[in-house]
Amino acid sequence: MSSNINLIDSFQEFKEFKNIDRPTVITVLEEVFRSMIRKRFGTDENVDVIVNPDNGDLEIWRTRVVMEDGFSEDDDLEIELSDVHQYDPDLEVGDEYIEQITLESFGRRAILAARQTLVSKILELEKDEVFKKYKDREGELVIGEVYQIWKKEILVLDEDGNELILPKTEQIPADYFKKGDSIRAVVLKVDMMNSNPKIIISRTAPEFLQRLFELEVPEIFDGLITIKKIVREPGERAKVAVESYDDRIDPVGACVGMKGSRIHGIVRELRNENIDVINYTSNNTLYITRALSPARISSIKIDDDNKTAAVYLKPDQVSLAIGRGGHNIKLAGKLTGYEIDVYRENDEVEEDVDIEEFADEIDSWIIDELKRVGLDTAKSVLALTEAELVRRTDLEEDTIQEILRILESEFE
Repeated sequence: MSSNINLIDSFQEFKEFKNIDRPTVITVLEEVFRSMIRKRFGTDENVDVIVNPDNGDLEIWRTRVVMEDGFSEDDDLEIELSDVHQYDPDLEVGDEYIEQITLESFGRRAILAARQTLVSKILELEKDEVFKKYKDREGELVIGEVYQIWKKEILVLDEDGNELILPKTEQIPADYFKKGDSIRAVVLKVDMMNSNPKIIISRTAPEFLQRLFELEVPEIFDGLITIKKIVREPGERAKVAVESYDDRIDPVGACVGMKGSRIHGIVRELRNENIDVINYTSNNTLYITRALSPARISSIKIDDDNKTAAVYLKPDQVSLAIGRGGHNIKLAGKLTGYEIDVYRENDEVEEDVDIEEFADEIDSWIIDELKRVGLDTAKSVLALTEAELVRRTDLEEDTIQEILRILESEFE
């Protein structure tokens, strides 16, 4: 009906871009019109509102009982005989008079108000739908497009145009995005803030690494391999404990892939984060040994009551066990649940770092020169004076000073 065009078409246009199911649409439409009817007639008890589910067309039918002249007490529910005969002369007292109500009869102001109510309700419903959708997807992988970049967060839009927030704290330190870039992350948490859904996504959460493994390793997705635990220092290092219930499947080999083919894509996504995949075991001694990979352990003393472990290694393995910045031993502790202390085999506490671990701060040719004269760890370099280093190597004095500054900062 032509009188419905402005109201219904505006809704249909709005509906095309919103993910609201058909029954909900009809309920919203009906409630808006019933509200109009109540304002005009005082009641909607005797009114039928029919919404066409296919195109949104509307019909409103009002039923009143025919009464003897002078006996009508409520014009909204009853109509006198003389009045009804103007429309249908065949009706008698006690019959029901059914008439169609057009939107035009409500007046332009009422129609505009109804349209405003309609848009408001749809927006409210849309926010609720987005909240429910993403609340159910916490921990799941999402893909979006970078829309706006601020100092403390990035605004990402999903395929439906919903806004996702990636805070700086949930970005990998080496992350760099431009507007229009595609971005992958997991849904970290969803809250309602001032009636608006706030969806926080993360690239540093362990769940992000887990979802990437599920994408790259079919055996994990199919449930043949289980990820028991993931710990991360985002952008630096991660340790993933995996287990297979099928003896024919090597869980570590399956995760890494032929020549690292499966794990390579994950490492690239995580900005070259080192990923250690280890076989899970309930044997704590063996589990800690594997967790400290790539270091080779000589012996371990475990105190299960206090959840501590004393690990003894050969001098050349100490720096590997600790790792650059202490990341390796810290992650091994988080993975196993034990506080791990590293000792040299002669029981002296040793804290040293392989000189190769400084490759991102010290040029490779300088590292090669230090190794040429037998200085392959940070402590072995720091044990010599500046003058001795200048005399033993072919390095300039200012280069030696810079090397010492870098190495000393590691142990501060």
